[in-house]
Amino acid sequence: MKNNKIVIYIGLLAVGLLLGWLLFGGSSNESAEHNHTETTETNQMWTCSMHPQIMQPESGDCPICGMDLIPAASSADGLLADQFKLTENAMALANIQTTVVGKGNVDGNTLKLSGKIAENEEANAVQVSYFSGRIERLNVSFTGEEVRKGQLLATIYSPELYAAQQELITASSLKESQPALYKAVRNKLKLWKLSESQINQIEETQKVKENFPVYATVSGTVTEKLVEQGDYIKQGQPLLKIANLNTVWANFDVYENQIDLFEKGQEVLVTTNAYANKEFKGKVDFIDPILNTRTRTVTLRVVLNNKNDVFKPGMFVTANIERVSNNNDEVLTIPASAVLWTGERSVVYLKTNPDQTVFEMREVVLGNQNGNEYEVLEGLFVGNEIVTNGTFTVDAAAQLQGKKSMMNKDGGKVMTGHEGHLGMDNNASKKESDHTNMNERLTVSEKFQEQLKVVYNDYINLKDALVKEDSKNTSVNATSLLNNLSKVDMKLLSDNNAHTHWMSLVKEIQSSATSISKTSDIKAQRDHFKHLSSHLINAVQLFGVNEKVYVEFCPMADNNNGAYWLSKQEKVINPYFGAAMLTCGEVKQVIE
Repeated sequence: MKNNKIVIYIGLLAVGLLLGWLLFGGSSNESAEHNHTETTETNQMWTCSMHPQIMQPESGDCPICGMDLIPAASSADGLLADQFKLTENAMALANIQTTVVGKGNVDGNTLKLSGKIAENEEANAVQVSYFSGRIERLNVSFTGEEVRKGQLLATIYSPELYAAQQELITASSLKESQPALYKAVRNKLKLWKLSESQINQIEETQKVKENFPVYATVSGTVTEKLVEQGDYIKQGQPLLKIANLNTVWANFDVYENQIDLFEKGQEVLVTTNAYANKEFKGKVDFIDPILNTRTRTVTLRVVLNNKNDVFKPGMFVTANIERVSNNNDEVLTIPASAVLWTGERSVVYLKTNPDQTVFEMREVVLGNQNGNEYEVLEGLFVGNEIVTNGTFTVDAAAQLQGKKSMMNKDGGKVMTGHEGHLGMDNNASKKESDHTNMNERLTVSEKFQEQLKVVYNDYINLKDALVKEDSKNTSVNATSLLNNLSKVDMKLLSDNNAHTHWMSLVKEIQSSATSISKTSDIKAQRDHFKHLSSHLINAVQLFGVNEKVYVEFCPMADNNNGAYWLSKQEKVINPYFGAAMLTCGEVKQVIE
């Protein structure tokens, strides 16, 4: 009887468990499964296999090529590989603000172009010697000296001219019997630019002149001395370059998609920092028919009156030009404050989700600047939300989390000094003492760092030579940098990741330094220097040189595109302009 009761109790318990599972277990599992599905769908983003910059929260077609979008790979925390997140606290402390990208109608607006003053080549002249010899006296002392037409520039001793004068004296005694010979000798002297009065004087005095004068054939400013006193020169050899600066050229860069907005004869208002409150009128004189394939621009030239010597060749100027197009085309525009420049690339930071503080770097191609905005040619779409205030702070956060950033387009964590104190989600709870762990850099031996430091010191010497506008020493230091770069022992890099990074960087550093060493043109050297700086900044960030290094930036360098350089001191001394704008720039990073 007792056993039967036990069986009955066990049966009732089993039935109760079964009913409980049917009533509650199934719905619970279903709910959990449903919630899991919702979470997956919420975090899933869709991209295009051909255009990975396309990111959408829903499936559909690619807006560029029309292909079906595919699920984008994501990390364990629901973020894509290049995305990173900031805390709300960090957003507030850095005053990070965003703006939704939209189109603006710029028809009838004034376009703003950046350019540089150059000599008017049509008014330039090269003063040459019409006979060979030795310069006994050079009357031009320095570059920049004013000369007048007919002014004595130099006196030259010429053995050939000395012999030709003796021929004239001999031929003059035979001019009755041999008139053809006499005429030929006189014509020979005329070809050497001796005047009739000079030839007659030699014939009348029967005396040979040892030194002959060279007179200026034009008036203007000496822009280059090509010889020195005592030099031996050949017939036709240039002595001086003389420019008439009563008019000058202002050359501006125009992007290829903007060419149809300009035409010859357009009125232009030109301004310069040297005369901040003045505007100078000019007209478009020439639009280059050949496109610069490297910059994708053409040169637009304006001729400016310069009788008051206002404009100096090399001076930076800005032009305000009215569009000539009557089309009401809308263009994508973004605030200038949103753009970060590397010298090679333009980048912005995209807020990928309006409800979350998640960001990623996006490279963009920009058109002309219209006031405080840039036209966007590639990289963004209407409705994208981008960072417009605190952009550099967001970039520093990207670097610290090893994401793609302005100075590190491939990603990978680097050490950036004072930016290490940004509050990001993945380490917001860490104590101040743990902040050093966020500043991860590749671990290499001190010996490797010392070898890299020698290269870095050559770079600093090169930079100082550019500050002094000393192209010769710039080339010398570039050669020294290449020599010491070749001595850096890659075998000291035992880590494969470090070895791969160094192999990539050394190739770029070598290319830029070689280009600098092979030219004496200071402008070309500075163009290559900005690329050299970009790659060496990455090297110092990744490997370190056992000392504090300042990363400095000038927004006006590279035709207002901006450029960086490294410095041993916090004080800004700009290598891109020399004495013209020595203190233009600011410290952007401190690499410890």
